[in-house]
Amino acid sequence: MIVHKLHEAGITSEHAYAAAFGSVSLSFLSWIVSMKAERAGVARADRWGIFVGEWAPTFFGLGLALAQYEKAAEEAGDHRSAWFDRRTGAEAS
Repeated sequence: MIVHKLHEAGITSEHAYAAAFGSVSLSFLSWIVSMKAERAGVARADRWGIFVGEWAPTFFGLGLALAQYEKAAEEAGDHRSAWFDRRTGAEAS
């Protein structure tokens, strides 16, 4: 259902993958900035990097789910997913 709503909002698997790679990049950048700007040391920089980087697996997972959704819709010949039956709100088997 969440994947269906994201798809309806115009979010594609490419968007989710880009967000995942952006999260990895931002994690590395935040680690570097924290190391240079703060005097708290490596432990604090590590926490910043981990905090930002925790979103990457979620975005990659959403990207995979959206890609599967897009493939099912393409195979069905329309822009709706074969997973989701709009009338009943249930996932198709």
